[in-house]
Amino acid sequence: MPSTLTPLLECRACPRLAAFLDDCRRERPGYHARPVEPFGDPKATLLIVGLAPGYHGANRSGRPFTGDYAGVLLYSTLHRFGFASRPQSVSADDGLQLIDCRITNAVKCVPPENKPETGEIRTCNRFLASELAASPEARIILALGLVAHNAVLQGLTLQRSTCKFAHGARHVLPDGRILHDSYHCSRYNTQTRRLTEPAFHAVFEAIRADLKTKFQWRLTSASSALSAAAVTKN
Repeated sequence: MPSTLTPLLECRACPRLAAFLDDCRRERPGYHARPVEPFGDPKATLLIVGLAPGYHGANRSGRPFTGDYAGVLLYSTLHRFGFASRPQSVSADDGLQLIDCRITNAVKCVPPENKPETGEIRTCNRFLASELAASPEARIILALGLVAHNAVLQGLTLQRSTCKFAHGARHVLPDGRILHDSYHCSRYNTQTRRLTEPAFHAVFEAIRADLKTKFQWRLTSASSALSAAAVTKN
């Protein structure tokens, strides 16, 4: 087990994944081939949690959902809804910026055949748990797929029975955060039409509605506080 102080890029807690990355670095020296760090503002309101880096995507580029098919729909949607400065993520140094949004993965290392084992998901969860604990500003969480959904619950020390995964589902968690669910924007899910662009956009419309409500609540609370302070002063 890695210590909570183990830097992510140095983690080798999962022997199968560490060996797979070692092989990748030998065969493809131009690839990142290390654990992939989150991308975006650590104080963002929206946190998106995916499954794991893709072999020719984040494992190559070093940025989540960058360089593979899954990122095409994700980043175009983020741009459409005002969470990204451009609709395409080409490389880690392409100048793309996320806006009040952060992207991470349940498993930080690319797994063989894109299938992390249960023990690997559990071992890696301490990194996601640390991200969640260090980011109280992340009031809206989007889980891309069942594995990400369960990883978020584990990272918040919640039982799986707290809420069931379903595409388009919206769960209010005990700490007040809101967890939205979507099918993963993988090539398989989009090509089989399990996930369509309109269905993915509908999830983001719900997220935007939640953010608008929370923003209005903050403005109302701030206004009330200012009014109370004025009354006290007078």
